[in-house]
Amino acid sequence: MNRPEYRNAQNSAMTYALDEAFYRAAEDDEVKVVVLAGAGPHFSAGHDIGTPGRDADRTFPRKAGMWWDHAGKAGAESRFARESEVYLGMCRRWRELPKPMIASVQGACVAGGLMLAWVCDLIVASDDAFFADPVVRMGIPGVEYFAHPWVMPPRVAKEFLYTGDRMPASRAYELGWVNRVVARDALEEETFALAGRIAAMPRMGLALTKKAVNQAEDLQGMHAGMDAVFGLHHLAHAHNAETGEDSLGGQDVSSMKAAEQ
Repeated sequence: MNRPEYRNAQNSAMTYALDEAFYRAAEDDEVKVVVLAGAGPHFSAGHDIGTPGRDADRTFPRKAGMWWDHAGKAGAESRFARESEVYLGMCRRWRELPKPMIASVQGACVAGGLMLAWVCDLIVASDDAFFADPVVRMGIPGVEYFAHPWVMPPRVAKEFLYTGDRMPASRAYELGWVNRVVARDALEEETFALAGRIAAMPRMGLALTKKAVNQAEDLQGMHAGMDAVFGLHHLAHAHNAETGEDSLGGQDVSSMKAAEQ
């Protein structure tokens, strides 16, 4: 991800560029392991809700689902179509990429940034990395790819969401959803060393092992649970739009940043 001036906030242009890169990685027999990283001091500050490059109203060639183009539509019809494509749909497809994926996380990994890290099989984090999903402040029950109760114990997930507090990499490691915590200046080296070890394994064995673990998660309700929460997510957006100024509960980049802990 290469929008460091905006903490790699995810506009549609970057999201579709990631999608294209993942397709190329899947098709290239020379690629054994995929590493997802963010340029600059932060992995990702989440969805783009206020940069000059925000492009939520633009049309892009849809690939993740069969919903119609969101552009030019109004209200829930537009938002549900777009987020079914660029958030839940793409993340689900990336999770199924049949090669191991490692997220290399430094600095902020917030809200939509969590989705990008969580679709990866492994997470290597720097010792200054932190994780947060503060969107309950918007009246919304977590980000669209709602992996929280599978990534961490349910009571921890509730605290994580209820408070919106930052979780340091050390705590995420204790909970088992970060694989390794390393010094910031060693993050790239340690990530690629791990990738190299995995790359030596048989490709088909890795692909089948990944599919086996993903299937186990889905048998534990992950796929159906995400569908249910995605509906609640959009109910929250609609409620905000009916009762307030906008679908984000009146929050913007400045107010969300001011409330960070």
